[in-house]
Amino acid sequence: MRKLLFDFFPIIIFFVIYKMYDIFTATFALIIATAIQLGYELIRYRKVSMMHIITFVLVLILGGATIYFHDEALIKWKVTIVNWLFGAIFIFSTYLMKKPIIQRLMEENIDLPYPIWKRLNNIWGLFFFFLGAINLVVAYYFSTNFWVDFKLFGMLGITLVFVIFQGIYLARHIDHKK
Repeated sequence: MRKLLFDFFPIIIFFVIYKMYDIFTATFALIIATAIQLGYELIRYRKVSMMHIITFVLVLILGGATIYFHDEALIKWKVTIVNWLFGAIFIFSTYLMKKPIIQRLMEENIDLPYPIWKRLNNIWGLFFFFLGAINLVVAYYFSTNFWVDFKLFGMLGITLVFVIFQGIYLARHIDHKK
């Protein structure tokens, strides 16, 4: 639970500040919160996850541009770019790395045949592309207020449903004899 709160810390700060002020103040708070998250991770663990580095760089660039140009579309694109980037990394890892990323992340906890790891990795890649696309639909066809709510609650809900379906899929392939 602590890890989940740590990962969602910047998003929660963004959400709260947006509800109190506006998207530009919330974007500035997001930049600060992401920097704090990165600093804490570096001090606490002496290393920073690639996901947090990529997120921070995009928050800094697109968040800074959002504030500078006073254009909220730029911060909305950050969500899509991050998701599409992770989608591409997952799919490319299936074919360019010895082990797919999902296998590296989960193999200590579960044992699966290699073809299932590959399929699962590609499913995650496609899921990230889907999240990026749905973010653009919400960003361009709904209000900013709706987008902010969707960014926190909608994407979390979609991800939770996806993980449940992943669990059902994996249950068929896990060796229960161990």
